[in-house]
Amino acid sequence: MADSKLVFSASALLLTMLFVGVNSSSSRSNETWHEDAVEHPHEVAATVDMSIRNSTERRKLGYFSCSTGNPIDDCWRCDRKWHLRRKRLAECSIGFGRNAIGGRDGRYYVVSDPGDDDPVNPRPGTLRHAVIQDEPLWIVFKRDMVITLKEELIMNSFKTIDGRGVNVHIANGACITIQFVTNIIIHGIHIHDCRPTGNAMVRSSPSHYGWRTMADGDGISIFGSSHIWVDHNSLSNCADGLIDAVIASTAITISNNYFTHHNEVMLLGHSDTYTRDKVMQVTIAYNHFDAEVKDRSRRCRHGYFHVVNNDYTHWEMYAIGGSASPTINSQGNRYLAPTNPFAKEVTKREYAGQSKWKHWNWRSEGDLFLNGAYFRQSGGGAASSYARASSLAAKSSSLIGTITSNAGALTCRLGRRC
Repeated sequence: MADSKLVFSASALLLTMLFVGVNSSSSRSNETWHEDAVEHPHEVAATVDMSIRNSTERRKLGYFSCSTGNPIDDCWRCDRKWHLRRKRLAECSIGFGRNAIGGRDGRYYVVSDPGDDDPVNPRPGTLRHAVIQDEPLWIVFKRDMVITLKEELIMNSFKTIDGRGVNVHIANGACITIQFVTNIIIHGIHIHDCRPTGNAMVRSSPSHYGWRTMADGDGISIFGSSHIWVDHNSLSNCADGLIDAVIASTAITISNNYFTHHNEVMLLGHSDTYTRDKVMQVTIAYNHFDAEVKDRSRRCRHGYFHVVNNDYTHWEMYAIGGSASPTINSQGNRYLAPTNPFAKEVTKREYAGQSKWKHWNWRSEGDLFLNGAYFRQSGGGAASSYARASSLAAKSSSLIGTITSNAGALTCRLGRRC
């Protein structure tokens, strides 16, 4: 995946790596900050907590509350006029990607053409023409459509893809690449049957196109980017990962998605040797990993991952895998183990003996374990303090059925609650 990327300026990469809760003028490196985070979780929480309070108070989360227990949905879904106030969605994110505003400050762009005939010179009215523009855009769709992309859909910064009110599939071709950009929201799309593409010219902005080598066929590939929110999408059956985030991507929330019919669902972290991924901070909340998820639901490296109120209804090998000393905070999830007596453990440490991984901070708090499932904890961090640092408190695992019952792309009708 790393070999198939366009060349962007070093300054652009630096900008995308900034984490909103950390003072960018600090002389400490991101790597040092991460080490401090592991050793002193209370300090991290105190540093971030003030910006969290300011943000949530400003946005007044829960204004349209339906009392479902899902704070994202309660923020907007009860509004019968959601279609007239689409951009309110940008105020509803939680977790590390809570400040992703997408195209909130731009105009609406209506996709009317499902075609993708020319990845270098896309026609106006197509999704590719919309996502490459330099200006912020809130992208919506005129009607139901299936979009088969000839090459990767390379997004520009400050874009929202909003599929509410119609049935939109990105399928049977290339899929979405979020590379060296910032502020992206992807909501309400079916993404499936993504295939490897490449060895072709592809446009990434009105002023630039470049040569792409072969891409792996990920559903959504996040590469060197920040402030990303992926919410209420249905993803399945791609050639590689359903969602991958690598190369120092950070400030990401992956929420309310439905994952099924796939092997190796999610990769978070480029490689064990790529230590810049220590800056990675990802919230994974309210998702449903369904019975046909065959291998890892999530593989983590180096960074910090808050896994909260997800429903894991089956796995064949493990639900959470990791290497290179990631920090994993699992809270309020429901883990249903398979019938296989040798696959009851939720966790799997790779490429390290117990003498090393016993120091990795993997915590479980309030999780529900069914059919013999169990979580092997390690390290000595305080899970509740880490949760505060991600601006998201876990609900009781007894509520998982309600919280995740509408995971995936929603069926929304104009003039009705979504």
